[in-house]
Amino acid sequence: MEISSLPLSPSLRSKLLSAGYTNLCSLSSISPPELARALNISNHEAAGVLKVVLQRSRVDGAGESHAIINGARTAWDILRDEQTLTRITTSCEEVDTILGGGINCKEVTEIGGVPGIGKTQLGIQLAINVQIPVDYGGLGGKAIYIDTEGSFMVERVFQIAEACIQDTLDNFSLKHKDFQVCEEKMQPKAFLANIFYFRICSYTEQIAVINYLDKFIAEQQNVKLVVIDSVTFHFRQDFEDLALRTRVLSGMALKLMKLAKKFSLAVVLLNQVTTKFIDGSFQLTLALGDSWSHACTNRVILYWNGNERYAYIDKSPSLQSASASFSVTSKGIRSATSNSKRIKVM
Repeated sequence: MEISSLPLSPSLRSKLLSAGYTNLCSLSSISPPELARALNISNHEAAGVLKVVLQRSRVDGAGESHAIINGARTAWDILRDEQTLTRITTSCEEVDTILGGGINCKEVTEIGGVPGIGKTQLGIQLAINVQIPVDYGGLGGKAIYIDTEGSFMVERVFQIAEACIQDTLDNFSLKHKDFQVCEEKMQPKAFLANIFYFRICSYTEQIAVINYLDKFIAEQQNVKLVVIDSVTFHFRQDFEDLALRTRVLSGMALKLMKLAKKFSLAVVLLNQVTTKFIDGSFQLTLALGDSWSHACTNRVILYWNGNERYAYIDKSPSLQSASASFSVTSKGIRSATSNSKRIKVM
């Protein structure tokens, strides 16, 4: 049960969400004085909030207990599901190979790296590629792009869409009898119309949008990808209380995992880098700390090796650690070529 559905005043719901309390479970073990301090409200108001939470928990508890009991599945069922998982191509054959075919649906994948390495380019590429029709080897789905940094450039999206459409038609033109019909339907305008864009300017907006996604995806149907670019930005700037930040991030990560499973979609979280003191020296590492690294199913790190870009599988329960080169071209993400050298600004 989400906090947003409780019969509380809008101001109280907003304070709860801002403090990282996004569902009933997050309030199950807190006392009225603790909640009062966290929300900056009176003890009486805090006790009233917890009373509402307790009442709603009792109402929901009976129905949910049956769902938990009936939710058991065999390991064989899970294996069959994993074998039929759909994937979104990155448009780079080498990167797709180390990912087992592309970005997995039903999973949360974190992609991090230094500025200029191609994180946003990859996010946009995935938002386009998820729309490739099923008959052409794609998912025929829609995408949600949550932009926290203002790095989403619609002109670049149009450019990547044009290249994706042209490559798809070139590769399958001889295999489909209805090629001309598909060619008429596959237009850049249609691809852009299937990307739902949210511009986020604070961490409270970010939490609110993520809480809203369940309803939005159910209404839109066939959404197969959610990209957050970047998941880090507001959480590195708006927080002094690290315990609060950890709680908010944990609630957000849990919500995204549930969305991925419920709607069989891929969640891609783009992350920034920071420095960490390791073995006597400062080294680059992905932002948000060690606890955040457990929030995602897969973690991919993008890095420079000389003049070439590489993707490295840093963490995955089903994939081996491996790296593959890729390039960022005028067409988008592609296999590495001799023309994709790093540009050095003097």
